[in-house]
Amino acid sequence: MPVIRRTAAAAAAAVALFATATACGPQDDKAAAPGSSAAADRKGGGEAGADAGGSDVPSGLPTGLDDVKKWQKGGWKDWDQWARKASEFVNPVIKDLWNPSRMAEARDTPDVTTQNAGDAGGSDPEPHPVQARQVARPYHQHMAPIGKIMFDSPQGPMVCSGTVVEDPAHPGKSNLVWTAGHCVHTGRSGGWMRNIVFVPSYNDEGLPMSQVGRAPAQEVAPYGVWWANWATTSGEWIDMGSTESGNAGSAYDFAVLHVQPEGGGGKSLQETVGAALPVWFGAPSADRISGLQAFGYPAAPPYDGARMLNCPARPGRLTIAQGTPAMYRIGCTMTGGTSGGGWFTNYGGRTYLVSNSSIGSLNHTWLAGPHLGAEAKRVFMGISRKFA
Repeated sequence: MPVIRRTAAAAAAAVALFATATACGPQDDKAAAPGSSAAADRKGGGEAGADAGGSDVPSGLPTGLDDVKKWQKGGWKDWDQWARKASEFVNPVIKDLWNPSRMAEARDTPDVTTQNAGDAGGSDPEPHPVQARQVARPYHQHMAPIGKIMFDSPQGPMVCSGTVVEDPAHPGKSNLVWTAGHCVHTGRSGGWMRNIVFVPSYNDEGLPMSQVGRAPAQEVAPYGVWWANWATTSGEWIDMGSTESGNAGSAYDFAVLHVQPEGGGGKSLQETVGAALPVWFGAPSADRISGLQAFGYPAAPPYDGARMLNCPARPGRLTIAQGTPAMYRIGCTMTGGTSGGGWFTNYGGRTYLVSNSSIGSLNHTWLAGPHLGAEAKRVFMGISRKFA
């Protein structure tokens, strides 16, 4: 299959949004202060990772072939022994671990749902559901920056969604992927996920999931498999987040990965896929954005994770806990696996990422995502400067 490398401008134009944002533009953002948290004042927040030299990593890292085999077979599941703190992330490349068969077996991410809105004041009425629709294929021609995130959790291999985003430190050569915090870290009750990878334009032609496991790797991963060699999320998510139900940590449920190709090579992720989206920090609140679209790979019934879908909707506000920023909320029928997928809006002829899927209703009628304010910008700039 020929690979078409689209320019960032072409990819942005391919996102057909129904309405545009209003009020101030990205260059004028004045992000609202995030809710208080002891972790918010910690230098580097939820930044994590390991330098190429292997410094500042926890004990127990695989050091030989036998250890790697144990790691691959689940020996890393001793969750309480290491890899909870921001400085303890480590993600050694295991070549060919994520083959098409294993990708197809990965389940939807732990479904972070809430029984009700958890309204702490300032929320809008629950939106009417919007039926998710399939994205045009092949994905690399229409939505090249979007893909699947695969990882191993204590419950086994799971999936989320992610988006290639621009890196101000490396214009045109970004290796950054935006996703949800709960796709990389379990929050207050656990630690970092394992074997985290990003697969842009996953299942490019939208094959039925029954065929994906037997399909050639080039069809399932047209741009290859990209391993996270650094991860960052908010301190609030690490300290308060829950993968079982929405809570105060959900307002800070975002993460950024720095990735590298499994097979090596000199080209960046952005150069490889031909596109990346800018992040709009301090975007207008939900009552001042007239429309956006949420993208992702829903994997829980009635979906199976094989295809990329999206929901166009007008957002409302959801304040899930007092003292936390109001989240965006939209009507949408996408399910687990959508987590981390980007929410986009247009302003001034450009398409921007303004949020990501974080939590949803038990009956899958709506999704909510964090407003990306000062804390999100600090987390993002930290990983950008790390690799500047």
